[in-house]
Amino acid sequence: MSSLRPILIEGFTSEEILAFPDDYVDGNVLTGQPVVFRAGSARILGTFRRTPSRITVELAQIDGGGEGVLPTLWLLAERYAKRRGFAEVEWIVHAVSCARPNLKLRRVLERRGFQIRTLDGVSKVYYRLREYDRTA
Repeated sequence: MSSLRPILIEGFTSEEILAFPDDYVDGNVLTGQPVVFRAGSARILGTFRRTPSRITVELAQIDGGGEGVLPTLWLLAERYAKRRGFAEVEWIVHAVSCARPNLKLRRVLERRGFQIRTLDGVSKVYYRLREYDRTA
């Protein structure tokens, strides 16, 4: 019997990240500043920011992966948003016009309801806005 190993994000499990103090996450993760991080076997360039009602996850580049990194990030962001009482998680993934397109990534995004949208009148991205009932 084989057990699946959790995908680590910078060496931490999703459970460990969810246990970080809110002020640590606000001051070190949800800053809106670009960050390169490792999730599983992938190196990812992205930004994470917040407003009073929304967390925005913007992924500019994903090198490697394939073992379920995006679904892991998706679930982590959802769980964090719900725990903190955010109404929305906005996803922006710059994977529409890559020099070396990842067809598997595109299929995963499309299955999760992402749509191609023109952002700021210039850049085409995969976009998804996930809304939550804050009273649930």
